[in-house]
Amino acid sequence: MHILRFSDLCAQGQARGQRVFIRADLNVPQDDAGRITEDTRIRASVPCIQMALEAGAAVMVTSHLGRPTEGEFKPEDSLAPVAQRLSELLGREVPLVADWVDGVQVQPGQVVLLENCRVNKGEKKNNPELAKKMAQLCDIYVNDAFGTAHRAEGTTYGIAEYAKVACAGPLLAAEIDAIQTALANPKRPLVAIVAGSKVSTKLTILQSLSKNVDGLVVGGGIANTFMLAAGLPIGKSLAEPDLVNEAKAVIAAMAARGAEVPIPTDVVVAKAFAADAPATVKKASEVAEDDLILDIGPETAAKLAAQLKAAGTIVWNGPVGVFEFDQFAGGTKAIAQAIAESSAFSIAGGGDTLAAIAKYGIEKDVGYISTGGGAFLEVLEGKTLPAFEILQKRAAG
Repeated sequence: MHILRFSDLCAQGQARGQRVFIRADLNVPQDDAGRITEDTRIRASVPCIQMALEAGAAVMVTSHLGRPTEGEFKPEDSLAPVAQRLSELLGREVPLVADWVDGVQVQPGQVVLLENCRVNKGEKKNNPELAKKMAQLCDIYVNDAFGTAHRAEGTTYGIAEYAKVACAGPLLAAEIDAIQTALANPKRPLVAIVAGSKVSTKLTILQSLSKNVDGLVVGGGIANTFMLAAGLPIGKSLAEPDLVNEAKAVIAAMAARGAEVPIPTDVVVAKAFAADAPATVKKASEVAEDDLILDIGPETAAKLAAQLKAAGTIVWNGPVGVFEFDQFAGGTKAIAQAIAESSAFSIAGGGDTLAAIAKYGIEKDVGYISTGGGAFLEVLEGKTLPAFEILQKRAAG
């Protein structure tokens, strides 16, 4: 994928004295008092901002936060808590600028944070007039927000069409490189883990991956639907019986290529979905009518772990059991540890996946942890993300 990289422009001295507009992803969770409860995205945006400052640029940064109503600014929509945290991380004051579309005062060596971009009328629908105005604010536009790369909005797409130069920041460039490594040119065997509550939400991902991967591990409620497709009992477990034929089609598509969808041979069940529910390991063929399947069993986990350790590339999206409850966490823990021990290049994404990675402390052992939820899933579906598309178009001239 050919795109311009901001790091290259900085290395060549092309950012010195230039007005640089960075679209970051600073959409962080907050408590009821507006305090930031988790700042990973802010910390992830710092290298791009520092790169611009060290290159001698006049730096403007913006992001969306929450779901504001366009044209109606409310105090809870403000990036003020983000400006404060960014100031702490950069070791300098980061002024917050409101009503910035018609002009911004910022000098080389300075950085300002532009108030919540989704408050601007026309942002979400990518209004061309708004995009042109924003493009006039800068000499170089930098997209460093993979989390919004699947949306064609004013600050993620429109401005890139009209800016003098449009390029990818280090975070976005790293995502592109990791995706290329995992999906475009993977070292084989390529194993994907796709888990979640419903097949329906990930059916297109499963269909897309079934054409490319050597092993497709399904987990959670998705696995229950695949167990039904394999003729196994699932008791009162969460599943989608109306999608059994689609599950069979995925199994058949994989089998036709000599690849497989491993079906659990044992499972961990309970009579209720609760933190204190007693867990019982059963053969997959012996699940009772009143059982809930809440994890894969140790035998299945060991087989999957062996498969992951022998893989060349691993894509991970979703825990394979209710890992929040320790008695149903064995499968996810085994998979996390196998990925950590594998020499394969691994890429992981999705909120629950990141929570599992943090729980088992394997951050340093995963090849690349994706910062985007929806964007990561759309890449797995085989879609071209709008942010990638416009940056490629601009790089081609």
